[in-house]
Parts: sequence; structure tokens; C-alpha cells
Amino acid sequence: MKKYRKPYRIKKKKPIFRSRFFWLGILILLIFGGIFYLICFSSPFQIKEIKISGNSAFAKASADKQKVSTENLEDVIEEQIEKRILFFASRSIFLADFPKIKAKISETFPQIAQINLKREFPDTLTAKVEERKPVAVFNQEDLYFFLDKEGVIFEDASVETPLVKIQKATQDEELKLGNRVLERELLLSILDTESKLENDFKIPVEEVLVVSDERIDMKTSEGWEIYLNPKGDTDWQLTKLSEVLEKEIPPEKKRNLEHIELRFGNFAPYKYKD
Repeated sequence: MKKYRKPYRIKKKKPIFRSRFFWLGILILLIFGGIFYLICFSSPFQIKEIKISGNSAFAKASADKQKVSTENLEDVIEEQIEKRILFFASRSIFLADFPKIKAKISETFPQIAQINLKREFPDTLTAKVEERKPVAVFNQEDLYFFLDKEGVIFEDASVETPLVKIQKATQDEELKLGNRVLERELLLSILDTESKLENDFKIPVEEVLVVSDERIDMKTSEGWEIYLNPKGDTDWQLTKLSEVLEKEIPPEKKRNLEHIELRFGNFAPYKYKD
């Protein structure tokens, strides 16, 4: 018996616009396009206001002392939020790069210790600033800078300031505003010891020389010096100072003192000027 094959039929291709996958792709593109436009260019989400709050020093630039003004800070933030996307300008609140803005502010204004940025939808960016506060003066040769509690120099200072002056016997790093010149722990130890000498011993300290991590020389207002180890037990070292001043050095001879050594053991050797 002879077999017959069914004739081969060529299926006609459907037009692409009749494919559900085509329209699904178009829908997805429209959705992503809408989200992209909303995020980047939608008018309600363009930053229209920058609010700055914090220390009063930032409220207005002082005429006699250069401070960071609100206007200066706003200008820097404005520069960082302006973006170009596909040849179009955008100030989208979604795209504000906080780490980049903070880095630029820290670089431009070393007086600022911290800045907290926050989005207030739909169109406001808030910036709360914290100003560095001077706790001492760092000096190197004829240069004087205010020093904050973190050991960072942030502003030029006057030699007449009442704050204690600190310098290092060796200075390797570049003296640039915003740089850390002293470790925080060392600075706090110096300030704590200086405070105890002035308040408990009635011995004002005028200058501090950081010789090394294990030696600081404190020059008193009477002209003699105290050698201490900031990494050691400073309370014990000050106890030795109290003992030697009370029992071995008469008040009338203090003016002839050169130094008292407190760094080693139970001893507190001292030396008079030649």
C-alpha cells in the first residue's frame, strides 16, 4: 500500500508588534524610564532648599575673625549636588552623594569637626554642623594653630592666647590645617596633667614639649620644668612631685630650680640652675 506524506506547511511569522513579549518589554522599559525620570529629573524631587544648623559661629561670617559662614557652606554643598545626566542638569534629592559632600566640606573647612546630612522629602537637604573647639595651641617655630580634642589643627592662633602651648621636639608631618599632629590619648593625658598641676598644685604650665611618646617636658610659669612619662602612672608621678616640693625644696628656692624628673620608679631627682 502506498503511503502519502502530509504536505509541509510554512508557518507565517507573526509581526513583532503582535507578540506579547514585545509589549511586555515595552511596558518594562516604560516603567524603568518613568522611575529613572522620577529619580533624576522630576521637579518635586529637585533640591530647592538647603538648611544649615549647628554652632552659632556658622550663622554669619565675623568681620574681625574669619569663620565659616552659612553662605560659604551652602556654596560648597550646591557644587556637589549639581549633576549632569545625559546632557541634562539634575539636583535630585535621591542622588545627593553624602560621603562626597562630607569629604569636600572637610577638605574646604577644617574648622568643621562633623557634619550630618539628611534628606527632608521632597526637596530639602539639611546639614547640621559641629565646630571644632580649641583645647590647646600647637606651635612649631613661629607658627601657631588651635588644636582640638582629637589632636587636629584647624585654625591659625595668636601667640597671646591663654591656652597651653604644645610643640613636638621633631615634626615630620606637614603642618596643614585639618591634619592630626598629636594622638588623642597623648593630648588628653597632657591636658589632664596640666589641669591637675594648675588646680591642685597651683603650678600654671605655660608650654609643653613632646620629646617622645614616653617623655613630655612641662615648663611652669616660674621657669622650671617637670619631666613626665604620659604612658606611665601620672597620678603616682604627681604624688612624687608633691612630696619633693613639700619636704625637699623650700619655696624660696623654687625660683632657682631647673627641673624635676618624675619618670623613673620611686625617685624624683631635681636639679638647680647653675
